[in-house]
Amino acid sequence: MHKTCLECNEKIVGREDKKFCSDGCRNAYNNKINKDSTNFMRNINNKLRKNYRILSELNEDGKSKTTRSKLLNNGFDFEYFTNILNTKSGNTYHFVYDQGYMALDSDFFILVRKDVK
Repeated sequence: MHKTCLECNEKIVGREDKKFCSDGCRNAYNNKINKDSTNFMRNINNKLRKNYRILSELNEDGKSKTTRSKLLNNGFDFEYFTNILNTKSGNTYHFVYDQGYMALDSDFFILVRKDVK
């Protein structure tokens, strides 16, 4: 039995468990199935990436402070985040993946990075 490439349907030569005839076909196939299916999704993912980039740049050490105006001046959009963490002490952190922020007094924010393994 001959296996065919999932991308181009050409015959696959080599290992029994191969799914693609070449790296190019593997990349093309994965790019096709992983692309954002709508402009709406693409726009949200772009906003999340931008927010993540801003938090990462302002929080190089894993824990720091910044201001609301500094976040906004960099283009941060507070409406887009990936999850919320409510701590036992009653604090609420908003996260964009592993980068989090929490509002403090006087327009300050604490920035944290979650340890993910």
